[in-house]
Amino acid sequence: MTTPPSPTASAVILHFIRTIVEDDLKSGKHAQIQTRFPPEPNGYLHVGHAKSICLNFGLAQDYRGLCNLRFDDTNPAKEETEYAEAIQEDVRWLGFEWNGEVRWASDYFQRLYDFAEELIAKGLAYVDDLNADEMRDYRGTLKEPGRNSPHRARSVAENLDLFRRMKAGEFADGTRTLRAKIDMASPNINLRDPVIYRIKRAHHIRTGDAWCIYPMYDYTHCISDALEGITHSLCTLEFADHRPLYDWVLDHISIPCHPRQIEFSRLELLYTITSKRKLLQLVNQGLVAGWDDPRMPTIHGMRRRGYTPAGIREFARRIGISKSENVVDMSVLEGCIREDLESSAPRVMAVVRPLKVVLSNFVAGETGSRSAGFHPQHPEFGEREVPIARELWIEADDFSEVPPPGWQRLTVGGEVRLRYSYVIRCDAAIKDAAGQVVELRCSIDPATLGQNPVGRKVKGVIHWLSAEHAVPAEIRLYDRLFTVPRPDADKEHDFLAFLNPHSLAVVQGWVEARAAACAPETRYQFERLGYFCADRFDHQPGNKAVFNRAVGLKDTWAKESV
Repeated sequence: MTTPPSPTASAVILHFIRTIVEDDLKSGKHAQIQTRFPPEPNGYLHVGHAKSICLNFGLAQDYRGLCNLRFDDTNPAKEETEYAEAIQEDVRWLGFEWNGEVRWASDYFQRLYDFAEELIAKGLAYVDDLNADEMRDYRGTLKEPGRNSPHRARSVAENLDLFRRMKAGEFADGTRTLRAKIDMASPNINLRDPVIYRIKRAHHIRTGDAWCIYPMYDYTHCISDALEGITHSLCTLEFADHRPLYDWVLDHISIPCHPRQIEFSRLELLYTITSKRKLLQLVNQGLVAGWDDPRMPTIHGMRRRGYTPAGIREFARRIGISKSENVVDMSVLEGCIREDLESSAPRVMAVVRPLKVVLSNFVAGETGSRSAGFHPQHPEFGEREVPIARELWIEADDFSEVPPPGWQRLTVGGEVRLRYSYVIRCDAAIKDAAGQVVELRCSIDPATLGQNPVGRKVKGVIHWLSAEHAVPAEIRLYDRLFTVPRPDADKEHDFLAFLNPHSLAVVQGWVEARAAACAPETRYQFERLGYFCADRFDHQPGNKAVFNRAVGLKDTWAKESV
């Protein structure tokens, strides 16, 4: 007896689906598992899809199985090639690769049609003339059984003739459907003669105008799984009531494979939404800059913001898989990203809200500079020179005319250490006509380069940049898109009422020249400020520096919500 494959990942969290997979492999029910990720190409993938991607591809990877990428392209009116291409890009960016070629439900249109004729021939499907409103009336309610359609008793020959004429385009959209003949009195409404084909004249992104009838998802999905030899068909809990239909279809057609459908709870991430319809509304109304706006919970948006694939995969691992409600605070996701960037992102200095400092005793050629490493735990990242000049930029928040108790940054008459450089003293604050501080006059203690001052203790350390050597940069400070944990749960207010008006602030700052010259999507820790990413599209090395704040150095929302 051969030993079944075991997980290859080092930090696996066991959950009920893994237990099922391991039992099936140990019992010999399956020699190899095969999963699938079956998105509809009608929008960009979001963080909930990321959970499903990590589950399906991760299980196949861990147990040395296979995972297919299959597009559910059965609703041509809403599907676009752009979405399909973006989905493929997302899967690969997250670190996964699918088995063989990309698959499409449309690959099986003829097979699906043939199986429908088989159901008709067996007396298990019929063509119905009821319109949508009539069908809803006949379906009944959760408390009352449905009624048989007056067309349910049509003969096999009549149903075959009508279905073939539907395919030939003889009937108008919405005038006829093909329904499975199951049980109109079933307590499960999904089994009350569900529609499995409808007439819809819409140009399809792959088959063009070859078909004017399209199969429904519940009918298509189970057959596609079976045709591909899927062993474990994983889906979210809202499909649990659809499982009897999944099984019924496969039990009544001539197909040898019968995958097992298993449901798990979908992700509800607080302070955001994952409804494709509502995300599309944000895009169409211009409330965000597009599907890849860094405030969006889409994978494209998270990527552009500066989130890492490893951080997202760790998030999916950490939140786990179960059948119970999976409500997760945004801080968990941000924490996973922060932890990954803490160890992987080089550190540089940047100034987001600049205030000029003039060093009165700076002497060119004599005032020294020091080198600094890019990461204290990674000497292999190397180091760079941190140049100093007569004029500096510091963070405006690092100066206060009337400092609060415990203040350890600059004030007139106070001292701080410049990170990697000298201790300086603020001698004067220069104001404009409006009374705003626009410049600080400071002096260097020349004996403090690389050593502590004699006879006194300086606690504060601030970041800074030489004005002569710094490069201007557009800094985009992103925050959460909504101000409440569940923006779409309030029945009395539209979710748009909870948009965060401060979710984006664009400021003109300064960065080290090394950072400005980096490639798009390079991530840095801007010391004392947070983790930032060179914008994927707008950052132009040597020409235009644009950085997006991915996540702060700590969770500031937790403090604010106390």
